Amino acid sequence: MIAHISGIVRSRTEKFVVVDVNGIGYKIFSTPEILAGLALDMPASFFTHLAVREDALDLYGFLSSGDQEFFEMLISVSGIGPKSALGILSIASADTLAQAIGTGDTGYLTKVSGIGRKTAEKIVLELRDKMRANVDMKSAPGALRAEGDVVLALQSLGYSQNEARDALKEVPGDIIGTNARIKEALKILGQK
Repeated sequence: MIAHISGIVRSRTEKFVVVDVNGIGYKIFSTPEILAGLALDMPASFFTHLAVREDALDLYGFLSSGDQEFFEMLISVSGIGPKSALGILSIASADTLAQAIGTGDTGYLTKVSGIGRKTAEKIVLELRDKMRANVDMKSAPGALRAEGDVVLALQSLGYSQNEARDALKEVPGDIIGTNARIKEALKILGQK
């Protein structure tokens, strides 16, 4: 199993990056957010998961071992493949997703293309206890509700759900309060 790769970025697309390690190029699939942060001919380091299928060996890369473990928990749910798991990880941080799963918020997961209500319920059912062990459940419902309020406010101003979520990911964690987070997200969106 290939658990970690470090090398030089040789090419990048919307879905994967090719990392050169001593003359061998590894094609590594990752989230759009991670891929956007990589520059050509610069060093990159990934914690990886090797997905073995009948017709392919695919590598999936993450910047932290925590994100890699979260990915592996998601693909342990029957019906969730690596591409669906990447889609889930691209809508929010692993911590936010863990809160959503731990509190049973299936609506958060259905925002991913290809994840319907039944699949979201299955994810929650199979992973809820694991997530609850790792999440502060007292603050989770309020935090999710506040994040949802920010996304809805940005959508009402004409931004798409993806634009709103992407901006919200960039808002520093020390900015608290719905209004303050909306203002910061608007600043971020104004810079793009």
